[in-house]
Amino acid sequence: MSTSPEHTTPEHTAPPRAVFRIPQLVVLVALTLAVCVTPVATAGPYLWLVYLLPIAVVVWTLRVRTVADPEAVVVRRVVGGRRVPWGDITSMHLGKARNPASARISAVLEDGSEVALPAVHVRDLPRLAAVSGGRLPDPTASGE
Repeated sequence: MSTSPEHTTPEHTAPPRAVFRIPQLVVLVALTLAVCVTPVATAGPYLWLVYLLPIAVVVWTLRVRTVADPEAVVVRRVVGGRRVPWGDITSMHLGKARNPASARISAVLEDGSEVALPAVHVRDLPRLAAVSGGRLPDPTASGE
């Protein structure tokens, strides 16, 4: 049985979605820290508590993220999170940084409050604009 192009099913593409995460290399740094503090952790009865720092770093790295889809931006923190529809976002605010390309981004809401977007940087704005479906202007697009 042969299939002609008119009988093939079109490929189903998922709606655009962008996930911004903390770099996973941070987990390796936390594990290295855990190995380095082992001599200290075994030296006394309560010094094992120094392992809580690397554990906290791993949990933070694996949990914190920003997910953007055509309907909303979802901010996930270590504890809790928030879903903000694109209609509630009026603009983006760039935080101060030594390197402008790595400045942190916050979404400015209609009521004037801001929601920090973890793991989103200035270099990610074109991707965020593409996912927003035109609600957020692309800063790299040339206005002619």
